[in-house]
Amino acid sequence: MYAVIETGGKQHKVKKGMILSVDLLKDDVGKKITFDNVLLYVDGDKVEVGQPYLSNVKVTAEVKDTVKGEKISILRFRRRKHSMRKIGHRSKYTQIEIKNIKLESK
Repeated sequence: MYAVIETGGKQHKVKKGMILSVDLLKDDVGKKITFDNVLLYVDGDKVEVGQPYLSNVKVTAEVKDTVKGEKISILRFRRRKHSMRKIGHRSKYTQIEIKNIKLESK
């Protein structure tokens, strides 16, 4: 059984017990959150596709930690001008653990 959820403008395939890094959420560590934007639900041969979302499927997760991603180096360079600027960036992510994928009867 798995589902496809949407969070932070991205789509993630999730299974129960999976630990996933998503864009930074404003929730505290240990808090339980519910994702309502479920695009796809698959359980064996049973497949449900939302248009665009499924209203009867909920995915619950628990916030585990806030981490930083890998460093991205950016170099701005102007040829023949002796002008160069090097900057870096590290995005913050929230690690979540998927606790349950629940299909409610219609």
